[in-house]
Amino acid sequence: MRSPVSSDRAPAAIGTYSQGVVAGRFVFLSGQIPLDPATMNVVDGDFAERARQVFRNLAAVAEAAGGSLADAVKITVFLTDLDDFATVNQVMEEFFEAPYPARAAVGVAALPRGVDVEADAILAR
Repeated sequence: MRSPVSSDRAPAAIGTYSQGVVAGRFVFLSGQIPLDPATMNVVDGDFAERARQVFRNLAAVAEAAGGSLADAVKITVFLTDLDDFATVNQVMEEFFEAPYPARAAVGVAALPRGVDVEADAILAR
């Protein structure tokens, strides 16, 4: 059994997907890009600020599912420039505490809306 999760504190889905799906004790959070949920525009600022917005968006959906990023067991980060990897590590320290979730960082050619970072997550509640 699965049920969708949505939050108006995260960007509305821009395709045929749910912001998140609860399946048993797991919550699968769809990829978030650095959109301001109020305007649906990419946030202003440097790469670190865009990465922060990605994790704020993920946190909003996690909270709508009755959890938090502290419940994350797996994060996948997609980067158009792997030179931004160290900055992602710094930003993640603002949102996560040890023991950290498992993580993959994947270099990609392009992301929706021309952004340079996206992340999704799996939570265990």
